[in-house]
Amino acid sequence: MKNLEEKIIQADSLESLEKVRVELFGKKGLLAAEFSKLKNIPGPEKKAFAEGLNKNKAALQTTFDDRYELLKQEEIEKMLKEEAIDVSLYGTLAQKGALHPVMETMDKIIDYFVALNFSVESGPMVEDDFHNFEALNLPKFHPARDMQDTFYFNDGGLLRTHTSPVQIRTMLETKPPIRMIAPGSVFRRDYDLTHTPMFHQVEGLVVDEKGKVSFANLKSILTDFLHTMFGDVDVRFRPSFFPFTEPSAEVDISCIFCEGKGCRVCSHTGWLEVLGCGIVDPNVFKAVGYEDVSGYAFGLGVERFAMLIHQIPDLRSLFEGDIRLLEQFR
Repeated sequence: MKNLEEKIIQADSLESLEKVRVELFGKKGLLAAEFSKLKNIPGPEKKAFAEGLNKNKAALQTTFDDRYELLKQEEIEKMLKEEAIDVSLYGTLAQKGALHPVMETMDKIIDYFVALNFSVESGPMVEDDFHNFEALNLPKFHPARDMQDTFYFNDGGLLRTHTSPVQIRTMLETKPPIRMIAPGSVFRRDYDLTHTPMFHQVEGLVVDEKGKVSFANLKSILTDFLHTMFGDVDVRFRPSFFPFTEPSAEVDISCIFCEGKGCRVCSHTGWLEVLGCGIVDPNVFKAVGYEDVSGYAFGLGVERFAMLIHQIPDLRSLFEGDIRLLEQFR
């Protein structure tokens, strides 16, 4: 009996204690072997022998339980010690996210025009030919359609090539005066350093009674807008052609990299093209049923602005999700 208790006490881990349990209390253990002797013991002695065995078994079980609790507690303390955290040590700096540079630029543009009481309008990305082309003075087979390489569906639908259809939908649903911008995704079949199949535009439209809107108003608001986005830059308006505006202009700013002196980025001209604008063509108003009104419109590529503001050389890098680029905008 004493030897068996010592065996239990000498177990120094839960694993070794489990082996002792099987050796003593298992089906083929020492106590089972002792109980099997009862069948060979004469009747008068059997009772005393059984009582002695049960008494020894109970004592061994108590010793075993005490040892098990002690070893279990020691193992828990050992685990807690190994996994302890020194809260006085400096931890790893938390990584924080940031707005994507395109979305950050988009928000800045929207904030500017909302502050001038422009509403923000939206429309479907899958458009029809009327809203995307015909109502914008681009009838079928018009050569200017080649300027926009379009994704078409079999049913004649298409992915919008600009956010101008939102202007058409707004005019069809609303009476003047209108003062709105239409930010959103657009799609064209281009992919190179300065073009991607999906990109973002913000287009603006102002419509009011004839005589209340002029090109001078347009120049004033766009000049202030470009100063807000790029700082103290020179702004110029160059005559251009857009089917939905007449007269039309492209707007340049003095190169923000060389300050107008001429460099590789601006092709040594000292100027960077940033947006297009013009007075809304009468045919556009005719398509939506407007009479005796005038208006101006403008449009810009958000990625173009983001590239210039953050000096990013390749437009495609804005969409590749490279963490080495994105982590710079925290």
